[in-house]
Amino acid sequence: MQVYFDNNATTRVAPEAVEAMKPFFGELYGNPSSMHAFGGQVADHLKKAREEVAAFVNAEPDEIVFTSCATESDNTALRGTAEFYGRDLKVITTAVEHPAILQPARRLKAQGHAEVELPVNAVGQIDLDQLREELKGDGPKLVSVMWANNETGTVFPVEQVAEIAKEAGAVMHTDAVQVAGKVPIDVKKVPVDMLSVSGHKFHAPKGIGFLYVRRGTKVKPFMLGGHQENRRRAGTENVPYVVALAKACELARVNYDAEARQLAHLRDKLEKGILATCPDVLVNGDAAHRLPNTLNVSFCYVEGEAIAYHLSDLGICISTGSACASGSLDPSHVIRAMGVPFVAVHGSVRFSLSRYNTEAEVDYVLDKLPPVIRRLRELSPFGPDSDPTTFS
Repeated sequence: MQVYFDNNATTRVAPEAVEAMKPFFGELYGNPSSMHAFGGQVADHLKKAREEVAAFVNAEPDEIVFTSCATESDNTALRGTAEFYGRDLKVITTAVEHPAILQPARRLKAQGHAEVELPVNAVGQIDLDQLREELKGDGPKLVSVMWANNETGTVFPVEQVAEIAKEAGAVMHTDAVQVAGKVPIDVKKVPVDMLSVSGHKFHAPKGIGFLYVRRGTKVKPFMLGGHQENRRRAGTENVPYVVALAKACELARVNYDAEARQLAHLRDKLEKGILATCPDVLVNGDAAHRLPNTLNVSFCYVEGEAIAYHLSDLGICISTGSACASGSLDPSHVIRAMGVPFVAVHGSVRFSLSRYNTEAEVDYVLDKLPPVIRRLRELSPFGPDSDPTTFS
C-alpha cells in the first residue's frame, strides 16, 4: 500500500487541472503577447485564468502577478521592497519562516538593512506586543509573517498582524503557501499589501505561483526584460500552468468547507491513534489555531530520519523536521525556535494530508507506525535514563 502523507511538501496535480492545461501544449500554443489573433486567443484564456486566481483571494485581476513559485514571490516581495526604499528599510519577520523568507531577509541584513526575527512561544506564536515595539521609530518598515507554518500547521493571526503593521505605516507581506486551498483567503478583509502562493501545494503543477500586490504598493520588479504582468515580472507567461493553477483555485473555492472537515477528521484520528499507541510523544504547534491537514509530532529518544526511512520502506511517505548536513543532524529551526525538549527535538516528523487521502490510509499508518517506534527505541542508546548531554 502506498500512503502519501507529505502534502505540505507537494500535492498530486488534480486530474481536472491536468485536463485544463492539455490544449496549451497542443493547438493553443501561441504567445499571449503576440499581435495576431492566434496569440490573442491564448491571451483571452490567460485573462480568464487571472480573473479566477484573483477571485480565489478576492482581489482585482490587475493585482495578480504570475510567478514560477512562492519562493520567487517571496523574493520579489522582500527584495523588491528593499530596492524601492533603499537601506533605510527595516525588515521584521519571524524565527519560524520558510527559508524563502529568512534567507532573503538575512541577505538584506548583510547588505546593510535592519532585520529582526521575532521569537515564538512554545506553540509557535509570536508576541504581538513585541511586534508593536519593533514597529516604533521612523523610517520605512516591511513586515513579513507567514499565514501558517509549513512544519507545524500553526496559523498566525495574520489579520491582526496586518492591522498592526498598517497602523504603523509599514508594508505588510505574508507567505500564504500553506493556507492556500485549505483556508479561505480574502484580501479585502485581511489588509496585506502582498501575499505569496505556490500552486503545487494545492493540486496545481510545480513551477507556477503568484504574488498578490495591492494597488499602490511600492515594490520594484524582481525580473526585468519584458512588458509582461503589467511590467512587474518579465518573461513569457507559462500559460498551460497558469490555466492549471486557475482550475486548482476553482476546485478549492467550491470545496473549502467539506474538505476542511474531512481533513480535520483524518488528522484528529491520526493524532489520537498515535498518542494512544506510542508513549513519550509530543504534539507540536498551536492546537487551537492549526491547519486542518497538518500534524507535527516529536517521538522522544529516536531520530526523525530513522522513522521516515522505516516508514518509507512500508510505503508511507512523511517528512522530518531535521536535515542532514555535513554528516551531522541539524534539528528543524522551527522546532528549535519553539523550545521543544532536546530529547524530542530530533524525533520530529510531519504528517500532512490532502483531499485524496482516505481513512483506510490513516488506519494503515496507525497499524505500521507503533512497531517502528518500538523497534527504534529498542535500538536507540537514548532513553529516559540516558545521559542528556549525549543527545545535544
